[in-house]
Amino acid sequence: MHLPIASRWFSQNHAGMLIGMKSPSAPVSVSRWQLAASYAARAHEHQYRKDKKTPYIAHPMRVAMVVMHVFKCDDEIAICTAILHDTIEDTPTDFDAIEKRFGIEIADCVATLTKNMLLREPKREADYDKRLAKGSWQARLVKLADVYDNGLEIPRESMRKKCIQRCNRALELTENDLEHEAIVTARSAVAQVLESLQADS
Repeated sequence: MHLPIASRWFSQNHAGMLIGMKSPSAPVSVSRWQLAASYAARAHEHQYRKDKKTPYIAHPMRVAMVVMHVFKCDDEIAICTAILHDTIEDTPTDFDAIEKRFGIEIADCVATLTKNMLLREPKREADYDKRLAKGSWQARLVKLADVYDNGLEIPRESMRKKCIQRCNRALELTENDLEHEAIVTARSAVAQVLESLQADS
């Protein structure tokens, strides 16, 4: 009997890896960030980015990828918060729903990143910055990832000034977070995006 080509290749190159392998001691389970990705995708269904073409879920997923791969952070709270960071502000999702599914720490982080739309814009932005400053370092890390991602994707030239302002604000809010290596890395990355935005303005 002749083995298919793929089977023969595996037998020649990797079969030895299976010898002595033991079954995992614990069953494989779905992680919180996987559950968060599914939850956010459902919450943001039918929403689009400002280009009217890109499904909105692309943004929080990119923010999570920035946290992991650009900022080199594997903190589960930060990753889940990145995925969920716009759910309370931009969807019918409320704090209780996030807490019930993902725990109080993640719910608190998402709430910290949620603007109070009952306030007029000047007070709203000041309130937002104040809560971020008092919030967890993970929330501020996600804010840096948020401005990083938005700074790389400007659908209209008129938004450049606002992106520059938001990058500056995020950097100011994290000036005292230097004990967290991920935030040090994040600040450097955001500073590079800011420099690029200013050079093109």
